[in-house]
Amino acid sequence: MNAAAQKQPAKSAVLPTYNRSPVAFTHGEGVYLYSTEGRRYLDFGSGIAVTALGHCHPHLVKALTDQAAKLWHCSNIYTIPDQERLAKRLTDLTFADAVFFANSGAEAVECGIKMIRHYHHSTGNPGKYRILCVNNAFHGRTLTTIFAGGQAKHTEGFGPPVDGFDHVAFGNLNEMRAAVTAQTAGILVEPIQGEGGYSATPPGYLQGLRAICDEFGLLLMFDEVQTGNGRTGKLYAYDVYGVAPDIMATAKGLGGGFPVGACLASAKAATGMIAGTHGSTFGGNPLAMAVGNAVLDVLTQPGFLDKVSATGKQLHAKLRELQKRHPRVFVEVRGLGLMAGLRCAEGVLSGDMVAKLREAGLLSIGAGENVVRLAPPLIIDDSHIAEAIAILDKVAAAWPLPAEKARAAG
Repeated sequence: MNAAAQKQPAKSAVLPTYNRSPVAFTHGEGVYLYSTEGRRYLDFGSGIAVTALGHCHPHLVKALTDQAAKLWHCSNIYTIPDQERLAKRLTDLTFADAVFFANSGAEAVECGIKMIRHYHHSTGNPGKYRILCVNNAFHGRTLTTIFAGGQAKHTEGFGPPVDGFDHVAFGNLNEMRAAVTAQTAGILVEPIQGEGGYSATPPGYLQGLRAICDEFGLLLMFDEVQTGNGRTGKLYAYDVYGVAPDIMATAKGLGGGFPVGACLASAKAATGMIAGTHGSTFGGNPLAMAVGNAVLDVLTQPGFLDKVSATGKQLHAKLRELQKRHPRVFVEVRGLGLMAGLRCAEGVLSGDMVAKLREAGLLSIGAGENVVRLAPPLIIDDSHIAEAIAILDKVAAAWPLPAEKARAAG
């Protein structure tokens, strides 16, 4: 009997690395998704902050289909005109002087980590290789990035640890400064922690990190995989805080649903990154670049980001009112712009809340610290906020409190 015949039948041939909900979708339009059962859902998850312009945005669809009829792939050993164009647009709009295109946020972060190390190698300090990170961070799912994030739930079973990362408390400048050694090469942080529960950096923190890096000759890297591309009401979150990094990783919303990642760097940080130091087979391919340029077309329209900022303030105001109405269910509103987190009360599990909201027609995402993430498309309006709040109100009002659960169990 061959090996295939000996295997037990499985429900799915997909590796079971996700706790998937039973809902499957057939199509989307704007801020809504439609399931195989024909039900409509208000999508305030955006594929984990990815579909920044909603589903099937006509400008993105046209850009993708037009390019698909011409050229999909040609390798980075050739010049890709739309890649040159997107890189120039991004450097014109940001602190950066150079861009490397990848397929995902984790790849963009990996590029930045390599760049930090190579900078010090190129400038005569090969002993500087360690990177200071913070607790409760998330930087991707590769072997290197899970140890950069440092969360035990992600690193368990994947030892020995990848060396080169030291962790301190999030938001604590004194700990960060005290952790700098002769081997420290840089600092890596998220301006707002994503998977960690939408915790924003405290006032003055990023400015303090910039000062530490300047004092000790370190490179400052921001992970803006989730916070970038308009999510906070600015093109990138560092603009909210007025602090420019040396390196920035971004992805998610940059492709509006098509896999696009990018590592942006200043000329200083890119020192030594010459031919052969890094590469990607698919990164920056013509299809991805066509869509990335189309996303940027929309994000840079006059008034677009101002509207996102105003809409974000409206969402947060409504969520704070919701929290006050249901203090035994929700205890805190977190985040910035259109990345909003609701921290659930003790005894109210965020995973259970996400499931109940989905049953009621609202898609959201779980996160660390018992937080429900709301990351709607940037195109939402007041009517969509009202619809989401109505669902949250209904679910929270019906939520069984601990005493009620005990009586039901008895």
